[in-house]
This record gives sequence, structure tokens and C-alpha cells, in this order.
Amino acid sequence: MKNLLVVIDMQLDFISGALGTRQAEAIVPAVAKRIRAFQGDVVYTRDTHGENYLETQEGKHLPVVHCVKGTPGWEIHPEIQKAGEGKTVAVIDKPTFGSVELGDFAASGGYDAIELVGLCTDICVISNALCLKSRLWETPITVWADCCAGVTPESHANALSAMKMCQINVG
Repeated sequence: MKNLLVVIDMQLDFISGALGTRQAEAIVPAVAKRIRAFQGDVVYTRDTHGENYLETQEGKHLPVVHCVKGTPGWEIHPEIQKAGEGKTVAVIDKPTFGSVELGDFAASGGYDAIELVGLCTDICVISNALCLKSRLWETPITVWADCCAGVTPESHANALSAMKMCQINVG
């Protein structure tokens, strides 16, 4: 069986930086453990913005500059990077919540199952899970709830419920 683990936006700005939360900080050890134990390929996504972030549609709705390419906050947390050494097959920079490139990558890889972990459950995790489900509707997709955190605990729970309704497994 060929498996893929997608690590969504485990970047410093979402953990301890501009948009960091206690919940995001708390999942770092669990995400690193899941990556180390995973039998298969690992792909990381990075939320990636330019200097003009505040002029974009997203920036107008969320006026907090974050994950600007090349800045320290854009980088994947060191513990998460280290956990994927020898397993990482790709890093995908994405300019928005969901990644078409991630769907293309997963479709071309012939994966039998896809798992997701990361941040934020209620924005980028759900967006990418649904993009993958739309592209690979017969591939089992699992989101690990204990390895995700949302903007709030309530929005995290709501996103998990929505994904279950869309036939995405929540573990």
C-alpha cells in the first residue's frame, strides 16, 4: 500500500508567531510523532504570501501579515521539519487556503490512502481535505483530530463535523 501524509501549514507564524495559538503550540509534539511513525511519503504545504498581502482579498478579510515568503514565520517549525527527514517527497507553497497543486501531486502519486494533519483545521485543513476528496473521491482520506488545531476549539470541532459529513474520516 502506498500512503501519503499531508502536513498542512505547520509554520512558525501559525504556531508561535502572528497567528499563533496555544492549541497550535500544543499539537507540535503529536504531529512530529505522527510524521516519525508514518509509513509512506510526507508532503508539507506552506501558506505563502508576498509583501502585498494586505492588498489581497485574503489580506482585506484577515489583516494580519503572516507567512511572507522568506521570513522566519514562513518557515516550517524545526521539530516538524526534522520529523520528516528521509520521508519528505515535496514541499508545496500555496497562495490560498486549498492547493490545486497538492491535488495534482496526490493524483499523480498513485496513493492508496491520504492522511492530513496541521493548521488550521477550520481553514486550510478542511479546504485541502475537500480539494483532495473532490479530486480523488475513491481514495480514503483521514484527518487526525489530535494533530490539528483550529482558530478556536469550537471552529476546530465544527470543521471536523463538516469533514465527516463529506465522507472524510476523522481519527
